[in-house]
Amino acid sequence: MPEGHSVHRLARQFADVFSGQHLAVSSPQGRFTDGAALLDTRTLVETAAHGKHLFLHFDNGLVLHVHLGLYGAWDFGGDATFRGASSIGAPRKVGEREVFDDGVADAAAFDSDGGAPAYAGPPAPVGAVRVRLAGAHGWADLRGATTCHAITGAEAGAVLARLGPDPLRNLPGDKEGFVTGLRARRTPLAALLMDQKVIAGVGNVYRAELLFRQGLDPWLPGRALDSAAAGELWEDTVSMMSDGVRDGRIITTPPRYWTEPDAGLPAPEESHSVYRRHGLDCRDCGTLVALSDLGARKLYWCPTCQQGS
Repeated sequence: MPEGHSVHRLARQFADVFSGQHLAVSSPQGRFTDGAALLDTRTLVETAAHGKHLFLHFDNGLVLHVHLGLYGAWDFGGDATFRGASSIGAPRKVGEREVFDDGVADAAAFDSDGGAPAYAGPPAPVGAVRVRLAGAHGWADLRGATTCHAITGAEAGAVLARLGPDPLRNLPGDKEGFVTGLRARRTPLAALLMDQKVIAGVGNVYRAELLFRQGLDPWLPGRALDSAAAGELWEDTVSMMSDGVRDGRIITTPPRYWTEPDAGLPAPEESHSVYRRHGLDCRDCGTLVALSDLGARKLYWCPTCQQGS
């Protein structure tokens, strides 16, 4: 499932390529026909992300609310002026980076003089496109999302009220709210970090890597963690997820573990400390990385490095 950094990147991209435009909104698949009719021809005025939820606000007061879930993804395209990722979401390979437009338009996109781009509009939909947004210079297609609804501003507020603080927003009081919520529970830390009511946007990769970086026992009850350690966990989450927004992928290992540290970003198999490395030597201590199940999700950790509380 795409984690919070990907959804924040989506919000930024929608703002960059569609903000202030009248959009043609349709549902080629047919499952969002009524919602699309409510948004069609309206102007996109604001984009926002909170955790794994995307909110696109239109000038009639309605909001397109999307949660990608396990299989959702947005595909983008457009004329030669389009810039940004061409695909963000799932399904994804571990460590895969969003695909970026290289800014070079196909020759067919130009008129016969080789002059200004001759934009012919979006191509015919491919596959089960739940919703298509089309503007003056590009389009976005959504497939496979768990949630895709046209809702009111009040309904969007109700969704936000059910969610915990988002490290990528890091608003005043968020850190204190996270520390209080975490320390009020007897639930293991590994489960609490995946609870979107405790902290919004953390998924399985961030969960594993955060606990490793902080040297925390995944099975430690939240209430057993002192306030200082809980605060450090929040700060590291803010830092790690902010790096994810910048890089377009989750990288948690330091350059000393990369084969080519001067290349800028590591190879996917060098990007994580414990996630999907079960049975391999811990990069720090050599102990075999462990694997277990918790809450129907796989949990990865180092039994030697993660004994802290």
